[in-house]
Amino acid sequence: MPGCGSMFRSVDGVLHVEGVSVLDLVKELGSPLYVTSRGRLEENMKAYMQAFPDARLLYAVKANNNLSIMKIISRAGFGADVFSDGELYLALLAGFKPEKILFNGNSKSEEEIRMGVRAGTYFSVDSIDELHVLSEVAVEEGEEVKIAFRINPDISPETHPKISTGLRTSKFGIPWEEVANAYRLAVEMPGIVPAGIHCHIGSQILDISPFVEALNRLFDVAEVLEDMGIDVEFLDLGGGLGIDYEGKGSPTPADFAAKILPVFEERKERLNSNPELWLEPGRSIIGNTTILLTKVNAVKKAYKNFVAVDAGFNLLMRPAMYNAYHRVAIANKMDREEEEVYTIVGPICESGDVLAEDRKLPRVERGDIIAIFDAGAYGFSMSSQYNGRRRCAEVLVEGNKYYVIRERESYTDLVGKQVIPEHLLKE
Repeated sequence: MPGCGSMFRSVDGVLHVEGVSVLDLVKELGSPLYVTSRGRLEENMKAYMQAFPDARLLYAVKANNNLSIMKIISRAGFGADVFSDGELYLALLAGFKPEKILFNGNSKSEEEIRMGVRAGTYFSVDSIDELHVLSEVAVEEGEEVKIAFRINPDISPETHPKISTGLRTSKFGIPWEEVANAYRLAVEMPGIVPAGIHCHIGSQILDISPFVEALNRLFDVAEVLEDMGIDVEFLDLGGGLGIDYEGKGSPTPADFAAKILPVFEERKERLNSNPELWLEPGRSIIGNTTILLTKVNAVKKAYKNFVAVDAGFNLLMRPAMYNAYHRVAIANKMDREEEEVYTIVGPICESGDVLAEDRKLPRVERGDIIAIFDAGAYGFSMSSQYNGRRRCAEVLVEGNKYYVIRERESYTDLVGKQVIPEHLLKE
């Protein structure tokens, strides 16, 4: 298991998460099953806190919104980056302090804005229309709201187009050349306190140089704002640092800091303000903490050797949506030699329901347990009940103990919010 580390290891040919056998977990709790290592999560958080001791770290809730996981992260001192009223609700419930929450998003409703204002969060403002609504709500609520505008830096990182968010053509942010006018307007609006500048250039980025370019863009804007008399309290570089899905290596938080912090300190010297650096790690905090376990229902020799398992893109959307690569292993045959090439497919009635294509594995048989690695980010949080599939349980492992942190859905969960009109019941 290259790159999986001590938290995921083989013991007598069986995959263990920390001190717990995954076969015992499946026997007790069924399949499919998400399993998270708290030890790996703690390692990831510590790496960020050591690399960026003076930065404000905002966990990107969209990556994984399980309350137990979020409580661990909030108790470590992280803030939160939220993208909806639902994420804000969960963040507050998990113990994130409102003054350490940034309400992000390009299409906030008035209801969402009011919830954020009442909670006392910061706002990343994405448009002039949003600014007007935010000002009106702040005045109505008798509050002053600290904001950053999200700028579009027109930077193209090497990542999948669907998760590249800093392009000129992206729906996110205000073009960086035009953002000064937005700040001029904000200064005059009641209830609004311009405090920072925000950008986010994408996700799963393995080359740090686009982040450096984006940081320089933020400082370019900061210099303009200072000329307008605005004190710049923070520069938010967003998230997007990638992880090692393919076993080829990826930058660490220390690598990130080594490239970012010298530029930050050098450019800050030119300002009269003393801005704080904000970052929004999500995937790089939670991605490699979690595996998805799925049972083999059938092995079929056809155009390819197809391995049909009980988890599909209803539980892990990334391969279908982004053609994303996840390492896989046979959890009950970790010590066996690779024999054949297999394509692992799910039970969903879509040809695109492919979890892993053309992987050389030990001989696969019905009943084997497949482990899909690095499934902690954008796994369960993007799941659905498509095809009437109940979503699986989630488990947190701490040493030799494990805890169910989300129960498997029941059939009644499929219809829990549906209402049948009375006349249909009588027909």
